Amino acid sequence: MSAPPPDEPPRRYPQTFGGVVYLGVVSMAAVGMTIIVVGPWRTGVAWIGVALLVAALARSILSERGAGMLRVRRRWSDVVTLLIAGAALILLAVIVPDQPA
Repeated sequence: MSAPPPDEPPRRYPQTFGGVVYLGVVSMAAVGMTIIVVGPWRTGVAWIGVALLVAALARSILSERGAGMLRVRRRWSDVVTLLIAGAALILLAVIVPDQPA
């Protein structure tokens, strides 16, 4: 990837569809964190888990070049890692018992 010419301003938007998906996943995780801070933590953790599952689905479908920032390692190691993390967070939100106040 080459640098833009000096007279052209740098791009401020994603270059691939994977970049757009990545921004969506980060946004979903931010919503989850906000819910955790201000409301029921289980719902927030579930939002983050779903965001990771969306990332896993997108990473499994998109090409290597089109995955953008979702691409960290080999495709299937990324997909498996995201699936395990997303499922574990959703399972955590469902299984952990309520604590008395």
